[in-house]
Amino acid sequence: MIATATTLNHHLWQQQRESKHPIELSILLTRMGFVAKVLTREISRAALVGKLGLVGEKNATGDAQKKLDVFSNEVVVSAFSETGLVAAIASEELDQVQLVECGSEAQYILCTDPLDGSSNTESSAAVGTIFGIYRRTTGGRCGSEADALQPGNKLVAAGYVLYGTSTVLVYSTGDRVDGFTLDPTLGEFILSHENIRCPEDGKLYSANLSYYQDWGTRVQSFVDYLGDRTTDSSYSLRYSGALVADVHRCLLEGGVYFYPGTQDQQDGKLRLLYENAPLAFVVEQAGGKASTGCDRILDLPIESIHQRSPLVIGSLELVDLYESFVQKSKQTRYSSIDEEEAASMYVGGCN
Repeated sequence: MIATATTLNHHLWQQQRESKHPIELSILLTRMGFVAKVLTREISRAALVGKLGLVGEKNATGDAQKKLDVFSNEVVVSAFSETGLVAAIASEELDQVQLVECGSEAQYILCTDPLDGSSNTESSAAVGTIFGIYRRTTGGRCGSEADALQPGNKLVAAGYVLYGTSTVLVYSTGDRVDGFTLDPTLGEFILSHENIRCPEDGKLYSANLSYYQDWGTRVQSFVDYLGDRTTDSSYSLRYSGALVADVHRCLLEGGVYFYPGTQDQQDGKLRLLYENAPLAFVVEQAGGKASTGCDRILDLPIESIHQRSPLVIGSLELVDLYESFVQKSKQTRYSSIDEEEAASMYVGGCN
């Protein structure tokens, strides 16, 4: 069985040979595999080598940084800087875009959340890494922040790594989605989920229901519908506190994950550039759907690297169902509306 297994490197070579992506993308995705191996090792032994706990500082978006956050970011930046192919890196753990390399070969931009769900590390629960790769859009020898401020529909590759009972790397270059599981004995990622297709429907939902009272009545109605045990279509709640873990479950088993805006944070908590857009790219390539409840995630304009947006993602029919609850008209969140209309908007709604 192992003798005929397809490794990540071999799979990338096959895709490249079929001209589905250039050799540079193969190199970058191979590099992400290396990062995943390093982080798998360090996460598993963090309690033994003093890597748990806070560093006493906050990142650019106001989250308290953990030691593993800082370490993970250093690993990602170092690994991709060494390729000579990446002009700039936008990370949750960096205040600004970090310019990495100048030259004709540095034509790519990496956007990443190096360690999603890091609060789970204290209890040995699942965490993840999210990444998106763009081509540069500006001229000149060196990259700039403008290169990173591209909508998700301009991604050339995206994916995530889940560190749980096993380490799984999932990626897409725009035509299919494949998943690889790390064999710790061989030290290789082996193709385990070929051509993933997200079920059109499902019976699972993931959301932080502690914010229920802060959501608008439309979102609350959707939650009430999902939890109504008097119907034949009741759903089960599964929420881990790690975005990657919950989206991965929806991708494989069918379901919906949602993180709407609240009274205090109209745009929600999740970051568009390096969390929502890469995951939306993967899920859409697998036949699922991702939106704010009003607008397609991949079409949203990006004005700053730490910009936030609401997110609903997963099975097509469940995302459509969510949208049917929160939409009262075709008016979209990012269209122009007058002050009176804006004042009457429900939290999480579109009107």
